[in-house]
Amino acid sequence: MATFYNQATLSYNGNVRSSNVTTGQIIEVLSASKNAVNDNYSPDNNVVFVVSIINKGNTAFNNITVTDNLGSYIPSGSTAEVVPLTYVADSVNLYVNGVLQPAPTVSETNPLTIENINIPANSNVLVMYDTRPNQFAPLGTDSSITNRAVISGNNFADITVDKTVIPNNTANLNISKSLSPTEVEENGEITYTFVIENYGNTASLSADNVIFRDVFSPVLSSLTATFNDTPWVQGTNYSYDNTTGEFVTLEGQIEVPAAQFNQDTQTGIWSVQPGVSTIVIKGNIQS
Repeated sequence: MATFYNQATLSYNGNVRSSNVTTGQIIEVLSASKNAVNDNYSPDNNVVFVVSIINKGNTAFNNITVTDNLGSYIPSGSTAEVVPLTYVADSVNLYVNGVLQPAPTVSETNPLTIENINIPANSNVLVMYDTRPNQFAPLGTDSSITNRAVISGNNFADITVDKTVIPNNTANLNISKSLSPTEVEENGEITYTFVIENYGNTASLSADNVIFRDVFSPVLSSLTATFNDTPWVQGTNYSYDNTTGEFVTLEGQIEVPAAQFNQDTQTGIWSVQPGVSTIVIKGNIQS
C-alpha cells in the first residue's frame, strides 16, 4: 500500500492561498512470487521456474512483461557478466486460474523476455518455463544460482521476485574398463583396470555401499586385486567364484573423492576435475 499527498494553491491579486493537504492510499492489487519445481540443479536436468502473479483488483492488467535474468552474475576476479542458465526453447506455458492459455510471446532469450501476458480481474496467472544449467553454472557444494524476474507494465510499479536454487549435493559416478595386454597366450596373465570417476560435488563414502561386479570370461585363476594401489583380500574386500568368474566387492569397500571445480576468471567457464579411484585385477586366463 502506497500513500500519496496533494495540495492546491489559489493565486489572486498577488496573493497566494494554499489548500489543506489531502492524503490518499493506493491499494496494490498485483503481487507476485517465484518458485522452482525442484530447488536443486545439475548439468543433466532442467530447472523449471514458476512465476505466480495474483490480481486482487476488479480491473484487468494487459500486455504485462516478465523479464528473467537467468541467474546472471559476475565471477570473482572478472568484470564480465555470465549467464548460468539457458532458456529451453518453446517451453513457456501460461495458465490463468489453472487453465492453459495460448503461449505468450518470447521476444528475447537473454535475458528471457516474455510479453503479451494478460491478467484478468480477480485472477491468478502462472508463467512456467524451463531452463538448463550451462558451462557457467557453479556446481560446488557452497554454490547457488539466484534467478531474478521482473514483472512490468502500465499503471503499476515493477515487481521483482527472486528464486535461489542450489546444485545437487551428491556423487555422480562413471566407470571405464581397460585390458592389458589385448593379446595374450594361453594361461597368460592379463590385467583389468577399472577407473571410477566421480563428477559430483560430494564424495562417495563407504556408507554409500557402492558395489562393483564383473564376470570374467575367460575365467581368471590366481586372481589378485588392488584398490587405489592397496591390496584387497578375498573374503574381506571381495568375493570371487573360480568356476563362474564372478567378482563382486563387499559392501563399504569403495570410496571415491568428490570432483574439484574451477572457474576461468577470463571466460567464466567452469571446468570439472573428477575424483578418481582405481581397481586393478590381475589373473591368468583359463582356456
